[in-house]
Amino acid sequence: MKKASILMIIGSSLLLSLFYFPLWNIELGAPQYPIPLGMDIYINGIKGVQEFDLQNIDGLNHYIGMKTIPKPEQMWEFSVFPIVIATMSILGIALGIGGLLKKVKPSLFLTWLILMGVLGVAGMYDFNLWLIEYGSDLDPHAIMKMVDAAGNPLTYEPPLFGHRKILNFDAYSYPHIGAYLMALGMLLTFIAYLLGVKSKKELI
Repeated sequence: MKKASILMIIGSSLLLSLFYFPLWNIELGAPQYPIPLGMDIYINGIKGVQEFDLQNIDGLNHYIGMKTIPKPEQMWEFSVFPIVIATMSILGIALGIGGLLKKVKPSLFLTWLILMGVLGVAGMYDFNLWLIEYGSDLDPHAIMKMVDAAGNPLTYEPPLFGHRKILNFDAYSYPHIGAYLMALGMLLTFIAYLLGVKSKKELI
């Protein structure tokens, strides 16, 4: 149970990396931008990959009526997500310490992992809703009004994952360092659960 508990502590501690590394990245490339514009999405805000990327993206979006990229205080998620991540990390560390003290069963490691998975899926769902609103809630008085062949207004939401063509831009959306570290942490907690169950069986 000692190895399992240590892995549980390490795995849940990796969540704290989300306070330092971006969770997701969206990149916009076009012929007029040989160096693509990009934004890194953290749990507490959005930053440009390069110094003026956010300003340039907002400038482009203005012409087609898209909203400016939100500041942290404009989205409740950027206030709630850090609290959720910190709470889950502390809870996971506490469970690991409890395991070291033989006060916690391996099943609680799995419970933590399932809860973290549910929160992760909910976060991705919320992120996708934001992308849809961001790309479709357009200013009717925009300078440029682009329509499809049927005359319907175009939408410009970036993909949740992968590539999408938006006018003459190629939009790419992929996980970043924080997401990979979080996934590694969850994998370690699953291994901790398996090791914990195995150690319990060996004592029987």
